[in-house]
Amino acid sequence: MAGDNRPMSVQRWLHLSIAAAVATIGLKTLAWWLTGSVGLLSDAMESFVNLAAAVFALWMVTVAHAPPDDEHPYGHGKAQYFSSGFEALLILGASGGIAWAAVQRFAQPQPIDAPVLGVALSMVSSVINGVVAWMLMRASREHHSIALEADARHLYTDVWTSIGVAVGVFLVQATGWLWLDPLLALGVAANITREAWSLLRRSVDGLMDHGLEPAELAAIDTTLQRLAAEARGAVRFDHVRSRRAAQDKFCQMHMHVPGDWSLARAAAQREGVERALMEAVRGLRVTIELLPADVEALNAATPSQEA
Repeated sequence: MAGDNRPMSVQRWLHLSIAAAVATIGLKTLAWWLTGSVGLLSDAMESFVNLAAAVFALWMVTVAHAPPDDEHPYGHGKAQYFSSGFEALLILGASGGIAWAAVQRFAQPQPIDAPVLGVALSMVSSVINGVVAWMLMRASREHHSIALEADARHLYTDVWTSIGVAVGVFLVQATGWLWLDPLLALGVAANITREAWSLLRRSVDGLMDHGLEPAELAAIDTTLQRLAAEARGAVRFDHVRSRRAAQDKFCQMHMHVPGDWSLARAAAQREGVERALMEAVRGLRVTIELLPADVEALNAATPSQEA
């Protein structure tokens, strides 16, 4: 098997997410303490979820980057899906707590104090979350990391939650309808529950084996066609299969060579193919089984199993 060693930059992005969560917890908790708004309390509770999720994601990403071992010969890349699933469960727990606090406030409505200062603090935290979410989403595409994507989507949800809470606080002040505050908190709970369900579905789906992206498969196919043409028909490839585990990419195939080739010549040809494929698809790990030109493997994949 051949592969490359990617820099562990995903961890650095998660450190940024943790720092942002700590900052927003302080700002939102202060906003709730100043105003007494249950809507702002729900916003602060979600930031605690952000922190717990980012810390767990950092742990899982560290596990995912551990090198292959005897028990996990293909590495630990799927650990990232546990991260997004854990984040979804945390969000569901937070939504339950928010809903409970909102129901209690319906029974005992309270006025909101210092609304302007409280909302201002909440908006500062939203700017922090929005910038960090945008950066994490870009990084998630670059590194094919569901842990970063889950964190980014949760932060985006947090931004919209904060905006909705801010509007609600001002509406309470403008109308005097104290029931708007807990009603808004229930809306926050419903919104983050929807996001949690989406993350949970993606996490479960990610634990299944999926092939590479169409563009990556096309690059592999083009490379193999070029190499076969350069070999003037002496080499052919078949039963090409691929799979992805988070950002880890795997490809395996059969390479048929003339039966009178020496093992050294066949191995050198295989090494050249591996190198070309890794240049065509960044981060690809390649496994090539050598076979004589007139031999087919007994465990060959059916066409429906091929990439």
